[in-house]
Amino acid sequence: MPLAKALELAQEYDLDLVEVAANARPPVCKLMDYGKFKYESAMKAREARKNQAHTVIKEMKLRPKIDPHDYDTKKGHVVRFLKQGDKVKITIMFRGREQSRPELGYRLLQRLAEDVQDLGFVESNPKQDGRNMIMVLGPHKKKTEAMAEARQAQEARKAEAKANPGRSQNPAEAEVDTEAPAEA
Repeated sequence: MPLAKALELAQEYDLDLVEVAANARPPVCKLMDYGKFKYESAMKAREARKNQAHTVIKEMKLRPKIDPHDYDTKKGHVVRFLKQGDKVKITIMFRGREQSRPELGYRLLQRLAEDVQDLGFVESNPKQDGRNMIMVLGPHKKKTEAMAEARQAQEARKAEAKANPGRSQNPAEAEVDTEAPAEA
């Protein structure tokens, strides 16, 4: 239809005439509320950014002669990072005479990789880099999946808190009646 008639139609319906395909012959236009269109596209872009995941590499430093309890603590951190969908760079620092025994560090890294194999995989095999030995673990789950699971768990906790408003989530915060019963 002619441009004048299209503009008249747009004014009649209180809409905007927006050119969709300028290179087409004849050019293609559309009647729409352009402000609403811009708002909706901005909201879609915002939602896409919210679901987008940034790759983060967390680092955990160990020593070859590590106490079993300290190893368990560090392993717990690595497990938490992998569950969150982050990569983990494990560095073993050698000092002094420890540098002549790199197999101790290699065995420690292999043990850690076996302990967390259900959550992650060895992305980069252990390699010596001067006084350090480095290995990178990657998660089996993608960051977006881990974020979605965490969001669902948080929503479930909120729903449970709404369902039981009188109950405290933390048992240590629960109110206890400490008064003695009244004597008759």
